[in-house]
Amino acid sequence: MERPNPQTATEGAVTHVDVLVVGAGISGIGAGWHLKDQCPEKSFLILEKKDSFGGTWLTHSYPGIRSDSDLYTFGYRFKPWTSAPIANGEEILKYLGEVIEENAIDEHIRYGHTITSAAFSRADNLWTVMATDNATGEEKRFTATFLWMCQGYYNHEKPYTPEWEGMGDFTGEIIHPQLWPEDADLAGKRVLVIGSGATAATLVPAIADEIEHITLLQRSPTYFWPAPNANELADTLREIEIDEEIIHPIVRKKILFDQQQTTARCKTEPEVVKEELLAGVREFLGPDFDIEKHFTPRYRPWQQRLAFIPDGDLFQGIAAGKASIHPDTIDRFTENGVRLNSGEEIEADIVITATGFNLSVLGDIPFSVDGEPVSWPETVTYRGMMFTGVPNMVWIFGYFRASWTLRVDIVADFVCRLLHRMDELGAARVEVALRPEDADMAIGPWGDADDFNPNYLMRDMHLLPKAGDKPEWRHTQDYWTECETLPAIDLGGDEFVFGGSAAPDPAVEPATATAD
Repeated sequence: MERPNPQTATEGAVTHVDVLVVGAGISGIGAGWHLKDQCPEKSFLILEKKDSFGGTWLTHSYPGIRSDSDLYTFGYRFKPWTSAPIANGEEILKYLGEVIEENAIDEHIRYGHTITSAAFSRADNLWTVMATDNATGEEKRFTATFLWMCQGYYNHEKPYTPEWEGMGDFTGEIIHPQLWPEDADLAGKRVLVIGSGATAATLVPAIADEIEHITLLQRSPTYFWPAPNANELADTLREIEIDEEIIHPIVRKKILFDQQQTTARCKTEPEVVKEELLAGVREFLGPDFDIEKHFTPRYRPWQQRLAFIPDGDLFQGIAAGKASIHPDTIDRFTENGVRLNSGEEIEADIVITATGFNLSVLGDIPFSVDGEPVSWPETVTYRGMMFTGVPNMVWIFGYFRASWTLRVDIVADFVCRLLHRMDELGAARVEVALRPEDADMAIGPWGDADDFNPNYLMRDMHLLPKAGDKPEWRHTQDYWTECETLPAIDLGGDEFVFGGSAAPDPAVEPATATAD
């Protein structure tokens, strides 16, 4: 039987919901689906800064933009992925759009709203979120019992570009992929791409055919994993006409099993894995190519993210002479290009700075609790999703070594279970607090630099909440453990402090109700 959507309540200029979700990217859309599925009695809205959904897949429009995780695990567990494992941005947006349309999530999304502040009051056990309507400039007030932060973890408007000497002297064009201009003209140009990660590896083969020549300049190489853009198990199951609803969980389990084995081997036998990865590159570039110089990182595998190269397209371009690679660092920009610290100068008409992004903690939104500003580095995280001293809030921060969306699903399960527990107790507030047995626990940075140390995390680690040395008080980045431990969390544990009395719904006129 179809159930009507819970009603969003409005009074004057205030809109009240049970749950306010921030962000309509892959995390926020997933949150909306789980709320409708597991908490149909809860009213919710999704506030999105942009004019459409998609998050990363909307804001990133550079040539060749694609996933660097397979879509069987980057897709949601509840909607099968039926195409090639590595998908481009357009295909991912189509998939997200289908989730929204098939589940009537669009009626819960308010696009074009930039949040300017978020304040929690223990006196009334409510979040008050102020947002600007981008189209009109009008300030709008939203209140919610629970705040679910799904806005990601990097700044979409301000990517990271180092300040190199002489950038103003360069007479060509400097482009950051995150801010790709619609009118970019690369035809017949000499292009220099600075960077060594997934973005650079995606861009180079995507533009190689239209330009005169492309050079990839990398300070340190990344570990690349070339393989066919296909899943043999999925293709075999389709060939014998197994239903997609059955194929999806089976293929997910197999991929996750293989990833778990690889992740473990990167720690127990890193040199063996290193040689296997380099051998994959050598298959495309041949025995005479200097793999040691151009493609051997200074760190062990998975200490930074592996970059999957579908069908080895990056190396095919290098082997064909359309692209070249330089392992060096920049001394300065010149009028005609870039001078390296080796003394060599690379001339270019366009320089693309695929140099990463800036971390954004909780959307860089000013937060306060009971009138006091929240300083995130002074909080301690509970499993990378809740924070001491900040009630009724969860942040989805996904995985680095597994697909981001895997954590969307299991954190959503936790949130819905937590909301039900609050209802059972008649509680209007829940927060996490260190237990007596945590009194002597060592407190340190959010992440372990020896375990995972990408530059964007190292640059801005000081902005993130702190972590303890117990698994409850850190983001372990270990999906294979969390898929068992998060569902088993004891909500009656001492780390959860419930309080307040759940008040009846505000006596205000409901907005127009809609039905599934």
